[in-house]
Amino acid sequence: MSVFLSVILKDLYRYTGGGGFWRAFFLYPGFKYMFYFRLIQTLQTKKWLYPILLLLKIKLMLMQRHYGIQIPVTVRIGEGFYIGHFGGIVINGAATIGKNVNISHDVTIGVSNRGSNKGVPIIGDEVYIAPGAKIIGRIVIGNNVAIGANAVVTKDIPDNACVAGVPAKTISMDGSLGYINRKI
Repeated sequence: MSVFLSVILKDLYRYTGGGGFWRAFFLYPGFKYMFYFRLIQTLQTKKWLYPILLLLKIKLMLMQRHYGIQIPVTVRIGEGFYIGHFGGIVINGAATIGKNVNISHDVTIGVSNRGSNKGVPIIGDEVYIAPGAKIIGRIVIGNNVAIGANAVVTKDIPDNACVAGVPAKTISMDGSLGYINRKI
């Protein structure tokens, strides 16, 4: 449980700068969602808590519908995850996301079912994903990357790149500098 508390406090820091758990819980739907998400991930290993776990999963399912955030508890997400704006967020259950990642509304991190990129993305640390971005297939997004609004990413992105467009192309090597606040 101490790992859970540590991760929640790091998520909280990204929203409020440290304090104000209840304020973040009631004012930031992204933080509230991630609280339940991380609690379920922690409790899944304790089979004797199955009735409580079932209720928490139902709560998370209702929150998915209410907030438009579809992040299955099978997704591996690093500490300091920040949902800037909720609504239309869909992440495949097999995806991997690093620490200090910002995600905006209408973002899809999805699977490709055929071709050379068959699989799901691996997203590095300190990545900024702007509204409407789509990241699809077995690709690797490097660390310190900024993905522009409505970009469609289907190829690997190197560290410190800033990409935009359809298909996404590198437009600078400034990365996510200035987009990721309160890094942990």
